[in-house]
Amino acid sequence: MRRELGLLNIICIFAAFGFLVLAAISVISSGDFLTTDNLFIITVSLLMALMFVVSPLLYLKSEGRLPLPGMKKSVAAPAGGDWGQIKTNAAQAPPLLDAKGRAVPPDVRAIVAQMDSHKAAQKTPDVV
Repeated sequence: MRRELGLLNIICIFAAFGFLVLAAISVISSGDFLTTDNLFIITVSLLMALMFVVSPLLYLKSEGRLPLPGMKKSVAAPAGGDWGQIKTNAAQAPPLLDAKGRAVPPDVRAIVAQMDSHKAAQKTPDVV
């Protein structure tokens, strides 16, 4: 499978290069650059080159061999696995389900519990 994928990527790169050469030949050989026909041929050639070069670029990005400028590397999560989680006492709470009957994630469950506690605090009158 790896050989076929490499062969297809090489074919795509050659096709993209061919369309770039076609656009360059159209620019060089034409006497008047701003004709409708010449601009159409250049645009179509560049678009086809882009279409053929996207597949190899996405493959290189998925393999991690294409460093993209401006993109930061992802930070690994802490070993505890509870980074960014709101801790609740989920063992005592009944399961919270959404409108379709699916379980609600723990962070949403914690937010709902917080809202319920605020509503309960607002309902009880403060006696002084």
